[in-house]
Amino acid sequence: MGEIKSICLFCGSSKGHNSKYLDSAYETGKLLAENGIEMIYGGGNVGLMGMAAKAALENGGKVTGVITEKLMDMEVGHTGLTEMKVTSSMHERKSLMNKLSDGFIVLPGGIGTIEETFEMFTWYQLGDIEKPIGLLNVNGFYSGLIGFLKNVVSEGFLRREHLEYLIVEEDPIVLIKRITNSNVKYLEKWFDRDKNIIK
Repeated sequence: MGEIKSICLFCGSSKGHNSKYLDSAYETGKLLAENGIEMIYGGGNVGLMGMAAKAALENGGKVTGVITEKLMDMEVGHTGLTEMKVTSSMHERKSLMNKLSDGFIVLPGGIGTIEETFEMFTWYQLGDIEKPIGLLNVNGFYSGLIGFLKNVVSEGFLRREHLEYLIVEEDPIVLIKRITNSNVKYLEKWFDRDKNIIK
């Protein structure tokens, strides 16, 4: 793949109970700006989303938000971004975030964050995208999820190579370095399609 010029950040619209989550969001936004990488994110001014945007902007970074009309009407949209794009639906929002990004970083977050991450993971499995996805495992936040995915592999529903496609790190510096140096290649979803056909 080509040079990483923009990274989409998936993260919570809440702060969480541990200050490490906010700290990691600030550090990630700051690092993206310092490395000249445009930050694409959900456009909010709340929670980890707002903190990451604040950090990137304070450090001279370019930040593009992608938000739905509904969320803008709820007044959670950031008004000081480099650019804000407003979509009519969540489906359109995710599609545009993908289109604008060369890779993804996932910080702690809730159901929406997980859903966005898994949708991109699914698109990769199907060969629709060839972009790196990195999980920032702050305070072991994603350890349980990784354990679940390892079980999915053990039970034969996910290729081990696909699980290894996810880049998991505790340090945002290491994570960003690995993402920018990654070389993602499409892998067939099935081990053996013929063996999975029900006759």
